Amino acid sequence: MIGSSHNPPASNGASRASDGLRFEAELSLKRLMPRLHSCWEQERVELSLRDEFQVRLEQHWLPLFRLLYDLYGSRYDFFYHLDQILCTAARAWANRPEELRELDLHRMVEPDWFDSERMVGGALYVDLFSENLGRLRESIDYFKDLGLTYLHLMPLFAVRPGDNDGGYAISNYRSVDPRLGTIDDLRRLADDLRAAGISLVLDFVFNHTSDDHEWAQHAQSGDYEFQNFYYIFPDRDLPDKYEETLREIFPTVRRGNFTWHDGMQRWVWTTFNSFQWDLNYSNPAVFRAMLEEMFFIADTGVDILRLDAVAFIWKSMGTSCENLPEAHKLIRAFNHLARIATPGLVFKSEAIVHPDEVVKYIRPDECQLSYNPTLMALLWESLATRSVKLLVRSLGHRHRLPKETAWVNYLRCHDDIGWTFDDADAAALGINAYDHRQFLNDFYTGQYEGSFARGIPFQENIETGDMRIAGTLASLAGLELAIEKDSEQEKELAIKRMLLLQGITLSVGGIPLIYLGEEWAMLNDYDFIKDPAKAGDTRWVHRPKMRWEFLSELDDSIESGDGSIRKRVFRSLQKMIAVRKSLPALAGQNMDLMTTNNPHVLGFIRYRASDRLIVTANFSEQPQPVSGNLIRTAGMGRFFQDAISGRTYTTNSDVELGPYEILWLCRV
Repeated sequence: MIGSSHNPPASNGASRASDGLRFEAELSLKRLMPRLHSCWEQERVELSLRDEFQVRLEQHWLPLFRLLYDLYGSRYDFFYHLDQILCTAARAWANRPEELRELDLHRMVEPDWFDSERMVGGALYVDLFSENLGRLRESIDYFKDLGLTYLHLMPLFAVRPGDNDGGYAISNYRSVDPRLGTIDDLRRLADDLRAAGISLVLDFVFNHTSDDHEWAQHAQSGDYEFQNFYYIFPDRDLPDKYEETLREIFPTVRRGNFTWHDGMQRWVWTTFNSFQWDLNYSNPAVFRAMLEEMFFIADTGVDILRLDAVAFIWKSMGTSCENLPEAHKLIRAFNHLARIATPGLVFKSEAIVHPDEVVKYIRPDECQLSYNPTLMALLWESLATRSVKLLVRSLGHRHRLPKETAWVNYLRCHDDIGWTFDDADAAALGINAYDHRQFLNDFYTGQYEGSFARGIPFQENIETGDMRIAGTLASLAGLELAIEKDSEQEKELAIKRMLLLQGITLSVGGIPLIYLGEEWAMLNDYDFIKDPAKAGDTRWVHRPKMRWEFLSELDDSIESGDGSIRKRVFRSLQKMIAVRKSLPALAGQNMDLMTTNNPHVLGFIRYRASDRLIVTANFSEQPQPVSGNLIRTAGMGRFFQDAISGRTYTTNSDVELGPYEILWLCRV
């Protein structure tokens, strides 16, 4: 019998329907077992592996069946596809490398393995950081020296020539871009990272493929089966009806969500770029085909898959085609199949949408990890306003997550900054959300008087006023302007801003993620406009190429100039990472806000078991006091120490935070 799960009380009718579906699920599994045994025989799988798979299959079958039935149960060929999906999972487990199976067993016992104070992430483009995968293997000691235990490689699979949306227009999920290496190079890198205690993160771009992917090529040649892998229309009738409720993602690239294809004389659904064809998940053959691609990627040695553009994967007429219930069901179905065939694999959600929608993707049976775009946006908002009120309001009711899940906290990534705070949160504080976003756009592009930032616009929509911001951490925090002005005072403030923001992502709860280059305070790279494949995408301004000569600046003989700044930022970040790893209170997600009675100072408490840490952060360029008595009553006692600097404080007086200073206060 399939293991039962707890359900809330239901009406008699709903209960009977549920019982009927349970019976159908159990009957279906019995009918599919001969086919499963046939798969085992074909793959010559030993009995112990069959038994392990069977245990997990029975554990997950009922919820998986319900999800697939909801998505595809009305189709006449539902059970055929169910059979194909089950055999795909069976083959994936049969072919899973032995060392990954051993890791699976450990992670099944410790499902929150990723939620540790020792987990610190970095993200990079392979070609920009080290040219290719072989050279990247030589950089593992660098990652260890910095303190990383999680490494996200931006898309590295084969892509279309020319513009490929930074690697997100994939031509082949089973082939590495030949400029970067081979699949075997990727496997060797994964093995070396695992041996070094570094988890590997790759993208699963599953909303769309490139227009030169094999499936798209078959569709273009007139193959009806593969035309059904995408949304292809003979005229504008249906596209125009869909467009009535869709938003434009890249309005400066092209208008609308559909692209005319001359060869087919058809319209193709292309949410992002004309060369990225949206997959049609209402066709179960697409789900099964992408499941095979997911398992292939997982078996290269990946620990975490970043699910790209999760909000867009299901379409329905009359809706925004974002965040639909079916999208969640699809991801949960992928999750259950991963728990069956690759149980050590973890999903990370990329949903840069309204905060209320972001959290809906985060649960143990959907995405165990999620980017935290709201925190990212509000840290920059607080830096611009010198006020933490909107950040505090958001953290007060948006930070907590279910058990066995975690945030991924970041300041910059390969993508843009969008102001994804909640309008209702802003209104409750007397802030007009539209006007505030315009202020932030002006501030971070340097148009606002007194701004220290040097960002540039990304995808500005003149009609709606919508705009996002591109720029490196250092340029947005004021270092670029300070160097232009040759002002030592402003350089100092820019460095403090960077370390303040990094200190919060390292301590607030979740996995901190550094976009590599931040550790060297790298500035905007305006040379991207010289490359025709990049010139139209301003996000390349914050994707600078690694400069390995910076390593020589760590030598103590470097005393002044930009090299001194880079050395200071690197060493300061390196130290904070090391200190984080020594503080058990920073494991997990437990975080309570602390009243500071100061509008410029954020305060929160981190705790785990008997370990306790209080974080105070000054978002102003002026010194700011916090009552020592407040810190005492928050659990520190009479004496406490800053874990970063080692300074000791007492409750007898105020704790004064210097400009943009962050303190990690612990008991002496």
